[in-house]
Amino acid sequence: MKILAMDTSNQPLSVAVLEDSRVLATETVTVEQKHAAYLAPIIERLMATSGVKPADLDRVVVADGPGSYTGLRIGVTTAKTLAATLNIELVGVSSLQTIAANISHENQLVAVLFDGRNDNVFAGVYRIHQGVPTEVTADAHQPFDQFLETLDKAHESLIVLGDTAHFEDRLVAQLGDLVTVLNPVFSLPQATQVARIAQQLPAIKDVDGFVPRYLRLTKAEADWQAQHPKEDGHSYVEKI
Repeated sequence: MKILAMDTSNQPLSVAVLEDSRVLATETVTVEQKHAAYLAPIIERLMATSGVKPADLDRVVVADGPGSYTGLRIGVTTAKTLAATLNIELVGVSSLQTIAANISHENQLVAVLFDGRNDNVFAGVYRIHQGVPTEVTADAHQPFDQFLETLDKAHESLIVLGDTAHFEDRLVAQLGDLVTVLNPVFSLPQATQVARIAQQLPAIKDVDGFVPRYLRLTKAEADWQAQHPKEDGHSYVEKI
């Protein structure tokens, strides 16, 4: 199976072309968040380098969130377009789980967080099982203190990855020797990991209906609901 995998969910941009589990070509850019300009040329370059033509692809895999709204839309839209145009499988993978996959120690508890601003985080907890991070607590957008309570209750050795710079002091103060905050290099998303996790997941049945997992309302949605409090249960898309 020939696979194109991509992660545009945050500032780093990572793309890989694989044949089953063998990496044919991969590239990761961390300098600028210009995914709209860089993604297509990188895909084209890696396909040419690996000798894989679009018609050869069997599956396209994308990190579908949480993360940057713009980044997620670029990646998911590109993946959906390729899947529909080429009539190939589409698989979405958690952006947090992708980072957790950088840890390979069996049975290790791994927490991944992205800075959600205003002392909120997008976060999830995983346990490494046979080399793959399995969900312990579902990905969620929540106050950091609430997430910290979840980690404290686990009361076991924990590795924390992601946007840790603003939270490390509080993690160590609360969890002490139980927590290890790794060097940021271990928090770099890799499209090869996106593809590896996708091996355990089913293909999306409704490609057209596939959307990013933002895990919180966009500003437009929040503003609309504030103005229409009695209609919160309806689809935002239908409202507009």
